[in-house]
Amino acid sequence: MSSVLDLSRRLLALSQNGLHFSGEEYDRERYREIGDIAAQLLELQGVASAAAVSNVWFTDTGYATPKVEVRGAIFRDGRVLMVRERADGKWTVPGGWADVNDTPSAAVLKEIEQESGFTARILKLAAVYDRNKRNLPPSFFHSWKLFFICEITGGEACTSYETTAVEFFALDSLPELSSGRASAEQIRRMHQHFVEPSLPTEFD
Repeated sequence: MSSVLDLSRRLLALSQNGLHFSGEEYDRERYREIGDIAAQLLELQGVASAAAVSNVWFTDTGYATPKVEVRGAIFRDGRVLMVRERADGKWTVPGGWADVNDTPSAAVLKEIEQESGFTARILKLAAVYDRNKRNLPPSFFHSWKLFFICEITGGEACTSYETTAVEFFALDSLPELSSGRASAEQIRRMHQHFVEPSLPTEFD
């Protein structure tokens, strides 16, 4: 069964798409109202104020599509490279939102270097996951998460404005995870892809 967040997100997308395609002011008023109702529903759920929801959601125009997040899983001597996020003080594999004009591969390699200090190369695309089907807590945005298996080619451990620590951890001794970014199950699954490169790319 769909949650209030799922339904509200769908209403916001319908509102944005309607505003994009409709040239009739009568219809545009109705689409704006749909967006306002969705924002109010989220406010009632304690997600954020209706004004904050509208400000965040409607910064984009055009047809509403999922956002894209990239993650780079790097393993060395049975350990996984992790960074501690400044935002919540928890750990994850390097990654973040893909930037406009970046290819997926360029985006993940840039995130790895920015967050950990290491340069890397990609070995394979291991998974394309629907974030809200795989990670908690639920996210306001609908996004797809691309996991790449990578290996270090140079650089050295270095923090950034987004990270406060860079370390390798044993898979059976993972630190407190920023679970919306990467779960323990996902990290261990990525290790299986590292050990068995012939495994097919997973999706959904």
